[in-house]
Amino acid sequence: MRFLAALYRFVIAFFCFAGTYEAWLSGIGNRWVFFTVQTNVLLGVVMLWAGAATLLKGIQPPAWIKGALTLNIIVTGLVAWFVLPPSDPATTAFAFGVMTTTMAHIIVPIMASVDFLVFDPHRRFPWHYTLSWLIYFPFYLAFVLIRAQIWPHSGPGASGNPYPYGFIDLQALGWQRTALNCVEYLGAFFVLALVLFLIDRILPKRTPLTAL
Repeated sequence: MRFLAALYRFVIAFFCFAGTYEAWLSGIGNRWVFFTVQTNVLLGVVMLWAGAATLLKGIQPPAWIKGALTLNIIVTGLVAWFVLPPSDPATTAFAFGVMTTTMAHIIVPIMASVDFLVFDPHRRFPWHYTLSWLIYFPFYLAFVLIRAQIWPHSGPGASGNPYPYGFIDLQALGWQRTALNCVEYLGAFFVLALVLFLIDRILPKRTPLTAL
């Protein structure tokens, strides 16, 4: 089971990096503005850490970090599924015969959720994690908005639009609507964080991996 879990986590890391390979090729360019890219890359690093620690019986990533990235990657998947338009195969990049958006938006969130359910030890999240996990999203929003003010035609949107997602497109929505959208999304983050916390509390403390 230990080798299977390590391999599984390495596969997640592979999809994280393969699904964001365009960002790596572009260097520190506008593709790094996407929440999807940032979350996948961070999760990929942590999954490499977790896989190596599992294989070598080393120190696992802290529960707070693992939980925070699990939450953010689940949000990535849900937003892609319910909010963003479907990817067009004619304009979407492929890696190993699979659309990169499919890797980053579908495969990775599903695999990371299964990893949390099956391999992570449970009942280790204190309640306040549901609040501290929310820290990343406001910092991400601030980064996008400040960057747009400094480089207003830097992309990655069409015609140089610096806003990566429509719900924070300040040019199109104005401050009031943008602020309201941010509050609504932050509320959704909190609800999902609470769900993740409750699932962690309900599941058995020991998993097939921790029982070894």
